[in-house]
Amino acid sequence: MKQIFFYRGEWLSNEPMVSGPLQISFWSGSSVFDGARAIKGALPDIGLHAQRVVRSAKAMLLNPGLEAKEIESLCRDAAARLPADRDYYIRPMFYSTGQGVAPEGNDTEFVLAVFEAPLPDPIAGGACLSSFRRCAVDQGPTNAKAGCLYPNGQRALLEARDRGFDLPVLLDPNGNVAEFSTANIWIVKDGVAKTPAANGTFLSGITRRRLIRLLTQDGIPVEEAVLSPEDLATAEEIIVCGNFGKIQAIDRFEDRMLTPGPVFERARALYMQFVESERQVPAAAE
Repeated sequence: MKQIFFYRGEWLSNEPMVSGPLQISFWSGSSVFDGARAIKGALPDIGLHAQRVVRSAKAMLLNPGLEAKEIESLCRDAAARLPADRDYYIRPMFYSTGQGVAPEGNDTEFVLAVFEAPLPDPIAGGACLSSFRRCAVDQGPTNAKAGCLYPNGQRALLEARDRGFDLPVLLDPNGNVAEFSTANIWIVKDGVAKTPAANGTFLSGITRRRLIRLLTQDGIPVEEAVLSPEDLATAEEIIVCGNFGKIQAIDRFEDRMLTPGPVFERARALYMQFVESERQVPAAAE
């Protein structure tokens, strides 16, 4: 597997050891990350991912020592150091090295990991409703891509797998549809592409926002709406929208089989066209 890391000013080919048991990033999850992609030389929306990891750090009361443009430049540099005919996952991270009970001063470190990760199959498999929920905005740092939020999604994922499914759908505290465990969700009903309205309980993903623009420009009706579990049960299509798999289709929800439909096919085609267009975007200024 091809991989590269940037840590404390150096490029490394082996994974650096960055934390220890006394650091609050280790025992209490004072860390943030972002997930971007290099897809055979293209880095779609890399600038937006760099901006978000800085915002996430500040939301977690960390003190990021790099600006978004610097992070974008490092991500582009990392991708350029690896074979361009492969797909990679790009993960910039900030974490606290403090040994107290809260981040303090300049105890924030940065590390970048870029590693080979082929795009998965366009069909994501089956999904089910989870017994776990996303937390409310006053119950967790939901405005950050914070590592401490992910164990709940991991519990949901393992629960779904135990039931014979591939992905769980989590509800928000009000019982409305929020998202998958690690990706945003779309449904199609009567030809309209619908995604849960952002209400603070989940991140309005960069790929999600990009897809809203692409579908709208293509003339496909889009609605950001409150969706109920009943909407999932009657959806014509269910689509997974996230950075790792980009645009994927669900072929089964609970006990109902689904066929990847025309909106999914068009959405995926539009997004991959956008990826191609991103090959022409110049690197960030040093």
